[in-house]
Amino acid sequence: APKPAAAPKPAAAPKPAAAPKSPTAVDEFAEYTDIVPSKFKKVTAQRLVESKTTIPHYYLSVECTIDKMMVMRAMLNAKAKKGEYKLSVNDFVIKAAAAALRRVPDVNSQWMDTFIRQFHNVDISVAVQTDAGLITPIVKDADRKGLIDVSADVKALAAKARDGKLKPDEFIGGTFSISNLGMFGVKSFCAVVNPPQAAILAVGGSEIKVVPNGEDGYKTVTCMTATLSCDHRVVDGAVAAAWLKVFKECIEDPVNMLM
Repeated sequence: APKPAAAPKPAAAPKPAAAPKSPTAVDEFAEYTDIVPSKFKKVTAQRLVESKTTIPHYYLSVECTIDKMMVMRAMLNAKAKKGEYKLSVNDFVIKAAAAALRRVPDVNSQWMDTFIRQFHNVDISVAVQTDAGLITPIVKDADRKGLIDVSADVKALAAKARDGKLKPDEFIGGTFSISNLGMFGVKSFCAVVNPPQAAILAVGGSEIKVVPNGEDGYKTVTCMTATLSCDHRVVDGAVAAAWLKVFKECIEDPVNMLM
């Protein structure tokens, strides 16, 4: 009788896949330092991710001619007795933004899932860089304060922020934000909306430009670029454009802030 066929040999067990390299594994030639983020930095990171993944951002930019504002700033600072105050460009930016928020209140709002909340107060969060990270102390009722009071508030809040002495109500809240990187030589940038706010203004530095001047040929002007980042759920493009128009009018001629 024929011999029964030999049973097939069992297939060799597959070799286990190589374990993935640990995220902490270090290339022997690499040089770097691992930094454990602070609790404050982690919270900031979470909020930034929340903003960019849940808020439909869009951006509008406008170029402002700020020669009149610079002249007014110099005149007002010259009137300060014994250095009682020194107005900055950012103080004018805050006041111009506050005036625009008062005139175009749709931007002074927040998305609340089932409704949009429009604020009657204008509380502006101003980005301040500290050793612990970025924080946004609030200039409250900015539309109701004069330039000197706004300037004093910003200086006092920035000092407290850098010393880690801000109270929660001095940085939690706000109805609109401003981030100014002009002092670092940045021409323009797009900022991330600070949730649950609906908009943030990113301000670049000033630069001298040569522009046509009718029959007189050409002239030099001082220009500054401002970019508005918006939550499209709250602020439509036409509304944002209207807000930037008012802001431009106010920053180019600060007399418009008083009207």
